[in-house]
Amino acid sequence: MNHWQRIEAAMRRDPTDHPPLTMWRHFPDEDQHVDKLVARTLDWQNRWQFDLIKFMPCNSYGVADWGVGTAYRGAPHGARETLQPVVERTEDWLRIGDLDVREGSYGQQNQALRGVAKALGGTVPILQTVFSPLSTARKLATDAFLTDLRCAPDALERALRVITDVTIRFALDALDAGAHGVFLATQFASYRLLSAGEYERFGKPYDVEILDALSGKARVNMLHAHGADIMFDLLATYPVEMFNWHDRLTEPSLKQALDRFPGVLVGGVAETGALVRGDIPAIENEVRDAIAQTGARRLLIGPGCVVPITVSDAAIDAAVRAACTE
Repeated sequence: MNHWQRIEAAMRRDPTDHPPLTMWRHFPDEDQHVDKLVARTLDWQNRWQFDLIKFMPCNSYGVADWGVGTAYRGAPHGARETLQPVVERTEDWLRIGDLDVREGSYGQQNQALRGVAKALGGTVPILQTVFSPLSTARKLATDAFLTDLRCAPDALERALRVITDVTIRFALDALDAGAHGVFLATQFASYRLLSAGEYERFGKPYDVEILDALSGKARVNMLHAHGADIMFDLLATYPVEMFNWHDRLTEPSLKQALDRFPGVLVGGVAETGALVRGDIPAIENEVRDAIAQTGARRLLIGPGCVVPITVSDAAIDAAVRAACTE
């Protein structure tokens, strides 16, 4: 079977020659240059032959054009740190204006994706990384973000409206550039951060609006829920084909999720622990356990979140080998 055949079989709940597998990581420094990001992405895919590519722009691409200053300072997960937010006071939300997503940082990400898609010629599914509007709003602001959410909701909601419109146009442009869908990452659907009611107001409507805009145009979309104690059942109603979360670090397990989400479950390999330690037997056991939990149906083996840049080739090879021999 080829990459698409494995992915589509998983979506149909059909058996595969072996479970499909994917991994993703940041490429700090290279992700600041279109040509370098294209080259590193192709190297990554050609080395491992993953069944799905989660395209990896830098984590701050969605706020750079609004003026947020960031830098890479050696974080093991490869993400950039915020140096200067643009929303420091409540009234600053009112200054978040519309953007041209074909220019600046937004434009560069789809330009790079276009280069990767052209080189691969549609042989493997590619998902552009898109952040939920609420996640983007937090990256624009200081730690007072949650105070504004609760005490100045109208100002925040005005900004969320602008961010959502920008995100939809960016996602549609990604499809035009060769993406087959999006990886929609939400970082606030956690009971540790918000109540279900708060996410129903400030998160879900904007998330679903993005996905609805892609309906009939994208072949496959994946939802990623970041963090612990996630609002799994609320998110499981989203119109996506795949769901990814830190299944090794927080509930539900893959087995528990089988009856709670109808699509493909993405996970099984902890992005911390054995993978980082390079514990080959433990990595192989995680893959085998993920297969056992799901019966190898509706499963895309992958990490719970971004793979640290310190993870060795041998560790990734162990996961690939375990998946391909089952």
